[in-house]
Amino acid sequence: MAHYDLVVVGSGSGNTIVTRQFADWKVAIVERGTFGGTCLNVGCIPTKMFVHTADLAAVPSHSSRLGVDEQLTGVRWPDIRDRIFGRIDPISISGSEYRLHHANNANVTLYHGTGRFTAENELTVTAIEGGQVEVLTADRFVLAAGSRPIVPSIPGLDEIDYQTSETIMRMDRLPGRLGIIGGGFVAAELAHVFSSLGVNVTMIVRSDLLLRHEDREIAERYTEIARERYAVKFRHEVIGVQRRDDGIVVKTLSPSGAEELVVDELLVAVGRTPNSDVLNVGATGIELEPDGRVVVDEFQETAVEGIYALGDLCSPYQLKHVANHEARVVQHNLLHPEDRIESDHRYVPHAVFGSPQVASIGLTEEDAIEQGVRYVVGRQAYADIAYGWAMEDTTGFAKILADPGTGQILGCHVIGPQAATVIQPVIQAMSFGLDAHTMARGQYWIHPAMPELIENALLKLKLD
Repeated sequence: MAHYDLVVVGSGSGNTIVTRQFADWKVAIVERGTFGGTCLNVGCIPTKMFVHTADLAAVPSHSSRLGVDEQLTGVRWPDIRDRIFGRIDPISISGSEYRLHHANNANVTLYHGTGRFTAENELTVTAIEGGQVEVLTADRFVLAAGSRPIVPSIPGLDEIDYQTSETIMRMDRLPGRLGIIGGGFVAAELAHVFSSLGVNVTMIVRSDLLLRHEDREIAERYTEIARERYAVKFRHEVIGVQRRDDGIVVKTLSPSGAEELVVDELLVAVGRTPNSDVLNVGATGIELEPDGRVVVDEFQETAVEGIYALGDLCSPYQLKHVANHEARVVQHNLLHPEDRIESDHRYVPHAVFGSPQVASIGLTEEDAIEQGVRYVVGRQAYADIAYGWAMEDTTGFAKILADPGTGQILGCHVIGPQAATVIQPVIQAMSFGLDAHTMARGQYWIHPAMPELIENALLKLKLD
């Protein structure tokens, strides 16, 4: 049995906590998967590298309207895949090697194994290779073990080789036909990737919208565009799958009856679930939300003193920038227990890197109505700003909600080119309390550039 001042479970954002400020602490890091966590290895970074490639592959499909006749002459999937993971895998390996061997980490022990709590301050780690078991105790724990894809209970699913977001990017070859179960951001992004690379994509969605958690107008526009690019089966429930000689048969049930779809690969993308069960956190007395998320307070501490949690394990956002913020909070609170700081989740933005991009922060119009919040809306289409003319974008727009009395921005939603970048000035304004009138009139806006989309949406707000 080894005792530590601090044990960190998870090597994603949790790994960033352990800096030279902890040089006089005895620290252990426990990682059961690939070093670096979800974002680096199977999430944000590789998916966006695939998205950028897909964006390039999609250009010939619409360049002719600008007078440029282009053709997509081929897609070299192994080259695409290997370029991406040829950059990512060495980063993961070097991160692990740094923790294992660098002189600056003499106080840090890295365990490649699965940790499970067997008592409040006791973690039993089973090594991935060899199965050796070690018991770790600690004065403090940081739980940053992340999440994993949800695998729904579908008859026959465990009998076929289905894909998840954690496997599909490393396939040996592109399938001719891809079925995607799900209509959220992971499903939307990967549908864009594979359809742009020439795969025949069919999405199978239980609701009547893609991205249904976005502002309704945004979701409806995205759904309208997606239906023009690939097949989408709405209000379909998958009731069974099986493998035949001609592919994977996906059996669905819709209001119009039973149907069958045959595909070469099936991607299950219905969400992610926290790894609290893997950690067996119940042995510590930690409280859990009904969906398995670890309950934390404003300091990121659990109900058990000295045990902190961050990221997907406890957060409803499941966003890397949120996990990084929470890691900074936890780091400060570990080092300064008498002067702790709180996490700030007031204005958490997110983006969907599909086609088109979607970005959002704050209240949707549906949220405002449900909460009885007084608001006005300013809208601006890409088609009506100068750079939008250059792109001939006919579908994108920005939508800003504001308090008509104070001018404070309540929410912003963008669908269109570079939405994740275009929205950033609004994130800054909301975070620092800048009202809509001051934001619109108190600074220069470069002309002609895409941020004019936000400027004009602000000017269209009918404030008191």
